[in-house]
Amino acid sequence: MTLVNIHEAETQLSHLLEAVAAGESVTIVRAGNPVARLVRYDEEKREQRLGFLSGRGTVPEHFDELEADQIEGLFGVGDAASA
Repeated sequence: MTLVNIHEAETQLSHLLEAVAAGESVTIVRAGNPVARLVRYDEEKREQRLGFLSGRGTVPEHFDELEADQIEGLFGVGDAASA
């Protein structure tokens, strides 16, 4: 862990970021008291949730046919054939 004062952090930010990218942590201090810490950012991977509702509901066998007439009407199915 590296300690730097605020002035050093301002003037050497690029150098400090290279050190942080390499895995080192940098603590910025003001009057000897820590005020911030620079650490490498590791993106958190989100857990895949596929199937999280598995077994909690059912889909009717005729699902694809439910309200088919109304849906066809909304999308104009058959209108182009009659024109």
